[in-house]
Amino acid sequence: MTAVRAIAAHPILRRVLSALGTLFGVAVFVFVMLRAIPGNQITAGLGTEAAALTPSQRAALEAYYGLDKPLVVQFFSWLGNIFTGNLGFSSRAQVSVVDLTAQSLPVTLELAVFSIVLALLIGIPLGMLSASKPDSPRDAFGQTVGLLGLSIPAFLLATALLAILSATIRFNPNGEAFAHLTENPLLNLQQMLLPSLVLGFGIAAPIMRTTRTAVLEVRGNDFIRTARAKGVGPRRLQFRHVLGNALVPIVTMTGLQFGYLLGGAVVVEQIFSLPGIGRQVLLGIQQKEYAVVQSTVLLIALAFVIVNLLTDLLYRIIDPRVRAE
Repeated sequence: MTAVRAIAAHPILRRVLSALGTLFGVAVFVFVMLRAIPGNQITAGLGTEAAALTPSQRAALEAYYGLDKPLVVQFFSWLGNIFTGNLGFSSRAQVSVVDLTAQSLPVTLELAVFSIVLALLIGIPLGMLSASKPDSPRDAFGQTVGLLGLSIPAFLLATALLAILSATIRFNPNGEAFAHLTENPLLNLQQMLLPSLVLGFGIAAPIMRTTRTAVLEVRGNDFIRTARAKGVGPRRLQFRHVLGNALVPIVTMTGLQFGYLLGGAVVVEQIFSLPGIGRQVLLGIQQKEYAVVQSTVLLIALAFVIVNLLTDLLYRIIDPRVRAE
């Protein structure tokens, strides 16, 4: 009982236990949903020829893929293998899921970092510009850009940019084989430019709106009026006092969007032919590779949980009030 009270009183332990429960829920959900989709690895691999299989041949293939066991046994067998570091095997790529993820995860991480940096460079200045004079033309401009970022689908913007730039200035670096950052930095940065712009523009919209709301709220506080009365310069007042105290909601939104990028860039990765983790999930679903999809989705969920925990820790660095609590 004392241990339970200690865990309940400690916010970090509470979050860790909550994260473990979330991961288990994700594991159950993806396992059930995959098997609710018609077909399996046998039908995906053989197509219409699967209908010509004899009962003994089908039974042998089901035993090979582990489909002959009860669903509960399949689930806990997969979960037990994960704790030993065995995430499964990809029949399509003929490599383990660990090796497959080791190749694709750095691509998605690089795309996520570039996209979030662009989003912050667009969203925070635009939000501060809108908040500097509410209901003015500059505010209308910022709100319009934010509305466009929220309303234009990523696949539409990606396709339009790719088509226009390819037709006008012959710029299509994604038409070549993907180059990793360590192999060909220049080509890699060119291939990351358009997908980062597409994702960054979409993410900049919620960051811009969050920044605008937070800045307007902080500007109405008494300590801002006191600092202005003491003669604090406009630039220092804007960046140190206003933006510094508005960082918590901005960090929250940035953490949520970064977590989304780790698994939500499937469409953009497919359009720009980036061998990222989102494309890995998409190909796994098409081929009905249960181990690939289940393990990859669980890794994405783990990354999202870690980002949220790091965001919570960052609160304690930037806001003394959170440390006091």
